Amino acid sequence: MRSVLDIFAQILRTLWAHKLRSFLTMFGIAWGVGSLLLLVGLGEGFRSGNKRELNEFGENIMFIFPGRAPVVQGSMNSARNYRLTYKDYFDIRKDAPHVRAASPVLTRSDVRAVSEFASANGELTGIEPQYRGIRYLPMKQGRWFDELDDTQRRNVVVLGDEMSRNLFPGRPAVGATILLNGHNFEVIGTVQRVGRGDNNSTNMRGYIPYQVMNTYFPLKGESERNAISFINYQPMTAADHLLAQDEVRKIIARNHGFDFHDVDAFEGWDTVKQAEMMGLIFDAMSEFLGTVGLVTLALGAIGVINIMLISVTERTREIGLRKALGATNRSILFQFFVEGLLLTFLSGMIGMGLAGGLMALLGQFQGPGGFDPPKLVPTTATLAIASLTLAGVAAGLYPARKAAMLEPVEALRQE
Repeated sequence: MRSVLDIFAQILRTLWAHKLRSFLTMFGIAWGVGSLLLLVGLGEGFRSGNKRELNEFGENIMFIFPGRAPVVQGSMNSARNYRLTYKDYFDIRKDAPHVRAASPVLTRSDVRAVSEFASANGELTGIEPQYRGIRYLPMKQGRWFDELDDTQRRNVVVLGDEMSRNLFPGRPAVGATILLNGHNFEVIGTVQRVGRGDNNSTNMRGYIPYQVMNTYFPLKGESERNAISFINYQPMTAADHLLAQDEVRKIIARNHGFDFHDVDAFEGWDTVKQAEMMGLIFDAMSEFLGTVGLVTLALGAIGVINIMLISVTERTREIGLRKALGATNRSILFQFFVEGLLLTFLSGMIGMGLAGGLMALLGQFQGPGGFDPPKLVPTTATLAIASLTLAGVAAGLYPARKAAMLEPVEALRQE
């Protein structure tokens, strides 16, 4: 135990005797570790931010919008506009086995909402009850409407967070009555705020049963009474999204009289596909940032090796003297092993602490949409410190072994 304490004391004296060199070495290691962790953490922040934004729409959401169908197959110059209808939605529910859930969506942005306290403009959306199971709409107060509300065409409305605040500033909304273009509606629930800032239009929406919406607020300028704005649907599983898309397209093409192979005739959005594409992008970004960080880390490791080589060379006479006084090869190797281990491990921990502190500081600030603050990745931190520690150990052992194998007389003659 005494000899181990003596070795640590000798290491500390050596490091203190070369303060500037020790500081620069430790700074290089800490900088390499901190840079690697920060770069990888930035990539994780981008990844989690994008995932959060997609989750605010819902899980595995797919959209189909009205489009332009070619009269002559493959020729968009002869294309005609077509509208989606309630029949399209109904047929999707009936004839698309890979579609787990679907809802027609009817939207109007020219409906004015008035309460006894204020008025507000927003987007009024007519949907069926299962819409909330497709999209992410956490309830804040009250309830969501049910099948009876839709089939009995009850005048009920659920308000988004911003619309609720505008119509009922500082007052409870549930149970109150509002006017939508002169029609009385009872507020039966409010939705929690979704997203960051004011960028999410979900907060400025009011939701009413589809049948009520189609009765009072059908799409303007449409000869088809049952025309809808678009259809939201979900595949059975994320892996089934392409099968579900093909089934939906076949039904739309059949109902509107064109060939479903004309992909330009369809307008849609597949969040499953987008998530897969973004995942590939962020994987590539993480690999790039990780490579940059590893290069920085490697430079720090080279610095450790260089310093240890110089240190051992300078202390060849010391090694010879210790051997002449009875020190064994094992004790000399152990000293340099511990010195390399201590230098790299301590520096790596300092780098990790600084990177973690900076990430925690950035975490107090709200990032822009699609970006979360950088996150410390424990696996990367462990690998970085372990690799640097191994580099330090190797850097100390090689020259120390070479010096330890010298005869004491030859070592003492070294200048």
